[in-house]
Amino acid sequence: MENFTIEPLKGYGEIPFGMTLDEAVKMLGMPNFYEELNDMEETENRSIYYEYDDLKTNIYFEGITKSVVACFETENENATLYGKKVFDLDQNAVIELMKAQGYVELEQETEDGELRVSFEDALIDFFFDEEGMTAVSWGVLVDDQGNII
Repeated sequence: MENFTIEPLKGYGEIPFGMTLDEAVKMLGMPNFYEELNDMEETENRSIYYEYDDLKTNIYFEGITKSVVACFETENENATLYGKKVFDLDQNAVIELMKAQGYVELEQETEDGELRVSFEDALIDFFFDEEGMTAVSWGVLVDDQGNII
């Protein structure tokens, strides 16, 4: 994977939300680490976490009938968002950039010294510590059949 373009509600580079687990593995290979995160009693869904160290990216797959890409989390310094290197942006620049794209449902929360800037209408979170941005996480909602809702 050479395209590290964050596309809220769409995907990451060549990997769209809704791509099956098998298709993602065919494209990226097996992850460095993976774990099934399901608690069927609580969620009635299945989550699988794949960690790709070389891409500095984690992929979460959701769905019982069909596991599909539902969320990305990246620390890749080459990741871009709307033409900007996202890890070069500070909190205010991220807010301005997202608002310029029409996203307005902003929430900010600090927990354990880490600031989370979220845009609920884009299903994206930006995480900051005292040194700058540490991670970006974005996704979509998926039903148990593996359909984006």
